[in-house]
Amino acid sequence: MKSALLMLALASAAPAFAQAAPVATPPMSGAPRSIPQAPSLKPTPIPTRKTAARSRTRRRPASPAELRVRAANHRATLEPATGGYLNAIQIYPYSDGVIYQVFTAPGQVTDIALQPGEALGAIAAGDTVRWVIGDTSSGSGAEKRTHVLVKPFTSGLATNVVITTDRRTYHLALTSTGHTAMAALSWTYPQDELIALKAAAEQAIAAQPVASGLAVDQLHFDYAISGDRPAWRPLRAFDDGRQTFIEFPASLSVGEAPPLFLVDAKGTASLVNYRVLGRYYVVDRLFYTAELRLGLKHQDVVRINRLGEAESQRRHS
Repeated sequence: MKSALLMLALASAAPAFAQAAPVATPPMSGAPRSIPQAPSLKPTPIPTRKTAARSRTRRRPASPAELRVRAANHRATLEPATGGYLNAIQIYPYSDGVIYQVFTAPGQVTDIALQPGEALGAIAAGDTVRWVIGDTSSGSGAEKRTHVLVKPFTSGLATNVVITTDRRTYHLALTSTGHTAMAALSWTYPQDELIALKAAAEQAIAAQPVASGLAVDQLHFDYAISGDRPAWRPLRAFDDGRQTFIEFPASLSVGEAPPLFLVDAKGTASLVNYRVLGRYYVVDRLFYTAELRLGLKHQDVVRINRLGEAESQRRHS
């Protein structure tokens, strides 16, 4: 009975054994042959969003437009120079469109001083999280001065700052180092100085006498001014027997100055050489009739006539 049950169990298990992979039987003679092991499989890393974006950024070459922007910014950047220091203050010459390099360090404040009397408009920074940027002022009245103060939280940072005022715009590139920081920086303003020099020169010319060596008893004021009445109409004309002087109102320096024509007996007008000294025209000759003309469609004409002795006496009687 037991043997019959055993045979029945073996018969039912036979199909399963038949489906199993055959096991290699070593040969009867010689050393036994080893069974090859299946290779171990390593999991494939799945790229994260950050690594994928970084990989795409590295692979993408800079476009020609990007390269042009980089080159322009590099050429426009002005770095600290040894000759530009006054004590610990770096003094840059101001020019529109220049980027001024500023070196900072954590734990140290860098003072960016604007021009005295310059009113602050706004301060915009690229990174306001890792930089402390504020402003204060010193002095009062016309000498009141705005100071923009910057400090990084750590080294190895870089950002830009744009400062607008009532006079100009400043562009700055901020870089934080481990220990080196600029204590302060300010600017010189060559264009403002040029304007001041020009104004001083004009004032000096205006203060100079029109001519030297003039004797009052030799001056003749017998000139009549007629015609249109523009803003530049002369106040008077006179001569010293050798030169003729035409005096204009002070507004002559503001607007366009009219050219001077001499008119002959036939009524023909021709340009004449003259010098402008302040608000005077100086003509190195005498004339009887001259005209000042200005305009195209509507021309303003002012006539200057030198009076004869009889006519002069009649006008003054």
